[in-house]
Amino acid sequence: LLQLAAPAFAEAPPARWVSAGGALSEWVVALGGEERLVAVDSTSRHLPSLQALPVIGCQRQLAAEGILALAPDLLLGTEEMGPLPVLAQLRAAGVQVEVLPATVELAVLQGNLQRLGELLGQPQKGRQAAQAFARRLQDQQAWIARAAQQQSAPGVLLLLGHAGASPLAAGQGTLGDWLISQSGGRNLVDHQSYKALSVESLVALDPEVLLIADRSLQGESAREALLQQNPALAGTRAVREGRVLLVDPTLLTGGLGPRLPDQLAVLAAAFYPASPPIVAEASNQP
Repeated sequence: LLQLAAPAFAEAPPARWVSAGGALSEWVVALGGEERLVAVDSTSRHLPSLQALPVIGCQRQLAAEGILALAPDLLLGTEEMGPLPVLAQLRAAGVQVEVLPATVELAVLQGNLQRLGELLGQPQKGRQAAQAFARRLQDQQAWIARAAQQQSAPGVLLLLGHAGASPLAAGQGTLGDWLISQSGGRNLVDHQSYKALSVESLVALDPEVLLIADRSLQGESAREALLQQNPALAGTRAVREGRVLLVDPTLLTGGLGPRLPDQLAVLAAAFYPASPPIVAEASNQP
């Protein structure tokens, strides 16, 4: 028996972590592993506690030298992390590189949380977090089913913007599309991934609700910039009726994160305004 149990305690969990991916970084904090984080990437800046940590740059454009200078035991990220030669260089230097899937599926999240729990030496916390997340989604879907008896699902567009560039519409297979559908909306585009659409196409779709996730502007500035660059959008139902909502762009990277159930409740309340909100504190602010 002692011989069988020994491998579980052969190595202590890695002590110094660098995390590249907002959702994973926030899950590490949620699972009680914040003290292990010594640096994060630029998508992991939502939580105030993480804003005090060094930043290693964008998860897709990592540099080995800056990361190695932090003497990490582990680099955590999703398949969005790269470039691959940098990851190979870090492995060759003795850094444990954990690459988890970013697929927008509950089963994938459950596997990721199980793995994070194992890395932290507390697998039960990962299982508990996955179960709690699944329960929130179940409650959300039950609420939407009731609300949909009184109102049809609204047509929705989610536009991802950055520094004045043409906005990208969230298509099938994206976390933006998952947000829309899980909140009870109908995504009005059927293309895959994120794609730039002409203003004429956006206006023709005439969304009932418009979601904006701007990576460089916040609050009213994001709304104003989008309408200033695309004034024809003022003719859509969403803008005419004041149903333009903001989504924090950091929610859209790294897979399903711990803040998503709250965001779903906010969006569902906006999609189905005639129904009592699923949470009293729902707001259209990120």
